[in-house]
Amino acid sequence: MTLDDLRQRLMRGMVIPAHPLALTRERRLDEQRQRALSRYYLQAGAGGLAVGVHTTQFAIREDAGMHRAVLQISAEAARAHPLPVVLVAGICGPTPQAAREAAMAASLGYDVGLVSLAGLSDADDEALVNHCAAVGRTLPVFGFYLQPAVGGRRLGYGFWRRLVEIETVVAVKVAPFNRYQTLDVMRAEADSGRAGQIALYTGNDDHIIEDLLTTAQFADVTVRFHGGLLGQWAVGTRRAVQLLEKAQRARQDPAMAWELWQTAPQLTDTNGALFDAANGFRGCIAGIHHVLASQRLMAGRWCLDPAEDLSPGQEAEIERVRRAYPHLHDDDFIAENVHTWLS
Repeated sequence: MTLDDLRQRLMRGMVIPAHPLALTRERRLDEQRQRALSRYYLQAGAGGLAVGVHTTQFAIREDAGMHRAVLQISAEAARAHPLPVVLVAGICGPTPQAAREAAMAASLGYDVGLVSLAGLSDADDEALVNHCAAVGRTLPVFGFYLQPAVGGRRLGYGFWRRLVEIETVVAVKVAPFNRYQTLDVMRAEADSGRAGQIALYTGNDDHIIEDLLTTAQFADVTVRFHGGLLGQWAVGTRRAVQLLEKAQRARQDPAMAWELWQTAPQLTDTNGALFDAANGFRGCIAGIHHVLASQRLMAGRWCLDPAEDLSPGQEAEIERVRRAYPHLHDDDFIAENVHTWLS
């Protein structure tokens, strides 16, 4: 896929679920269910897969063999899928590590790297920009504004203004969970003159639909979100595809926009339970696993860290939102197809 092709696909907008990690009870990779998850997301209509990201668990890097195998399983599922798929690899660590991860992802057929800056807390803007540029020499870059509650750091307008000038930056995942900081990214893109070349993807779990419906005007430049790259969309993926399609049509249909505004608090309530917002997001990965296990896509909700699990009361909250908002979940779709994905 050429750089221009990648830009055009991302600008058209798509659902990109952040891919979880399927484990056995012994906390080894469950290859059958890992493959089934990728198949589910693609059949649900996702345009891309993000693998090796926070939802896949950063600790996967402690086992190089597992890290590579997980990336490879999703790449194989994408190649078998009849429609084009944008493969996004999570890229972490200091520059030498990030460069190695980018090279591995490129060798496996990944199209773009989602560059986490969480481990570079002492680096200044120039060092961070140089870091992203170094990754971009091997793999196009998907910038990432990660919220501090799960390891991110504050990144100001000045950083984003410089980052979006890098030719190999094709998109930014905006996930600071903060409207002021979200606008920093949008304004930086507008001021750079590259609003037609860099796609914005929401990762603001508390503001998903609102982001998809919002356009921001800076002088004579209009900036908007094109899609979403979200751990939230690791469940209810088919419903997420339908929501994005409605949001795209709603730009010309006020009645549809109003319907989506009514759905927005329901999606935020769902996310609050899944991601354990009440407890500082401690159970966010286990919450996703809990739903997928109940749908037979995972064998259990085990995480790499044995101590990582649901918070007290979180399971009851998850079941509450599943009962309250069945239209945001894929239970029937999965029940009809899970045996095929597991074959």
